[in-house]
Amino acid sequence: MEEIALKSDEFLKIMMIDGSFIVQLLRDLSKQDGILQPSYLTSRWILPAIRHDLIMLENQIPLFVLKKLFDLTNQESHKTSLKCLSLEFFYPLLHADSETIPESEKPDELEADHFLGLLRSAIVYRQQVQEQEQEQDENQHHMIRTATELSEAGVKIKADKNPNRRLLNISFKKRWLMQPSKLTIPPLYINDHRGTVLRNIAAFEKCHKRIKPDVTTYLFFFNGLINSAEDVSLLHYKGVLYHSLGCDKSVAQLINNITKEMVRDKNESYLYQVVNQVHEHCGKIIVRMRAWLVHNYFNSWGVRISTIGAVLALYLTLIQTVYGFQEIMSGLESSRFGSLLLEALFVTPFKGALKSMVSDLAQGYIVASSFGSNSCGDTCREIIINLCMEVCITE
Repeated sequence: MEEIALKSDEFLKIMMIDGSFIVQLLRDLSKQDGILQPSYLTSRWILPAIRHDLIMLENQIPLFVLKKLFDLTNQESHKTSLKCLSLEFFYPLLHADSETIPESEKPDELEADHFLGLLRSAIVYRQQVQEQEQEQDENQHHMIRTATELSEAGVKIKADKNPNRRLLNISFKKRWLMQPSKLTIPPLYINDHRGTVLRNIAAFEKCHKRIKPDVTTYLFFFNGLINSAEDVSLLHYKGVLYHSLGCDKSVAQLINNITKEMVRDKNESYLYQVVNQVHEHCGKIIVRMRAWLVHNYFNSWGVRISTIGAVLALYLTLIQTVYGFQEIMSGLESSRFGSLLLEALFVTPFKGALKSMVSDLAQGYIVASSFGSNSCGDTCREIIINLCMEVCITE
């Protein structure tokens, strides 16, 4: 750890200057009549950079220090609290199209020691049941399957468009019979700054013993959900994931690198019920058979057309076979069993023998004729005529 070679007075002076700048910046950017007013301290290109630097874990100033400076310099015209101004300033890091925090949020009730902890508290969602200690058999033993695998298994991935829903509130509902199960995920907006915010919150959770690693669990959830550019494309099509990184492969790499060299704690996962239910659903025999068929025979339009054509050809062949068998059975109904048996044992074999004899005699007749023997040729002619008449009678 790097040692700070500053005296107490020098360190206090730096903190006072930085804190005063932050407080004045938040006031200048405060909401007036529903519009964020620009400040003379900033321009369009520098404001995102300031927001990015202030949310870094190593740049955090204790919130009680900023609160003291805010109260000492507060005027009657500014009745908005420091926490509310802070969330209005940092919330666009998580929601690209949102300049204001949701109405359901109550910033003054959030507990935090600094800006990074305040932003984490604004997105963390925990039900009263989930606050209790998890039992031994209620741990998350598995990783979530990829978005492509879930789609092949018939799980419907849906984006939660409720603006008041927190980012980490993910749910899974089982369906019965022909209705697909539904995995509901609030939309996530990804860019370079947003990845930095999530990474810093995850680092803060690893350093803090009194808080649950909810954002870390959320990142591991998306790390399992995304394994390739196809998964990113599918989530984008479903309205779950939006990004401005250029290509889907870059998003997959960013998501996978956020949790790199991090250890997942299965005993403190707030998503253990969702992941375990999804794993149980995908483990059913019918679901596995469906996923196998979709993966091997319906994974693209070309394969789908080929599969449908093969099934149609097999169906037509089966129909033709059934009709041919029906004609044979209808012909056999008019005959007796004894006559059919005698024909199969005696008549049919002799047909072949008689035909072979006729062909042999015909060849002998041709040979004899070539040598000019009229008497022999006449005799063969009579024998062939008699045999042909017998063959015609038997047939």
